[in-house]
Amino acid sequence: MSETSNRIDACFSTLRERGKKAFVAYICAGDPTLDATVDIVLALERAGVDVIELGLPFSDPLADGIVNQLAAERALRAGATTVKVLKMIESIRQVSQIPLVLFTYLNPVYTYGYEKFHCDAAKAGADGVLVLDLPPDEAPENPELKPTAELRHIQLIAPTSSEERIRKIAGSAEGFVYYVSREGVTGAQAEIATGIAEQVDLIHSATKVPVCVGFGISSPDQAGAVAKMADGVVVGSAIVKLVHQHGKDADLADRVGAFVKPLVDAVKSV
Repeated sequence: MSETSNRIDACFSTLRERGKKAFVAYICAGDPTLDATVDIVLALERAGVDVIELGLPFSDPLADGIVNQLAAERALRAGATTVKVLKMIESIRQVSQIPLVLFTYLNPVYTYGYEKFHCDAAKAGADGVLVLDLPPDEAPENPELKPTAELRHIQLIAPTSSEERIRKIAGSAEGFVYYVSREGVTGAQAEIATGIAEQVDLIHSATKVPVCVGFGISSPDQAGAVAKMADGVVVGSAIVKLVHQHGKDADLADRVGAFVKPLVDAVKSV
């Protein structure tokens, strides 16, 4: 895949042309198994999901709430490793071209070897990487942190970020900006956060890259409301919780697809 044919860029370009918003789904790779993850990815694609974030299982996911922490633990116990997750992506690429973002912490990447990880991830078929605990300030100072142009480095922007910092991060953004709508760790919430529209407008003033909003969205009403204020919506913990509840069911993937479809429809109707 060349730099100009990145699936994330192509996806958002198509959505923009059609006047549609993006639905981004997060799942933990390897939960409950790597084979099941492939089936879930395909079910999410059938449900209309545009981009999938694959959590790379890690022993200390400090930015995640209990739902995603336990998912990572289950995946590790089931035998998931970085190498196996990349091989799983190769399997997905045999049957799907849906954009895939590796959602990870720095430690697994550093342990694997930064350049090797990026090259192997791109070769396997990943389109982007989101490293939760890598400060955006580090990248300009350390060119080895971005050894290949093929992968988009997705940046997080927090609601506590100053306007100066928001403009700095957004100014060098790639793929899409992930705006974290609330403080704290991941997890479904009863209500969406306040101030989303204002923050998204500020980010838009500093970049042409799409802005997707996540953290706490779990219902069609919430997804639709956020879609009116952003270029896309990210849903994770609510899906991961369902995977846990039905992880042993033969129809797990279909259940996930059925749960996500109304959320996708709410986003697409905006």
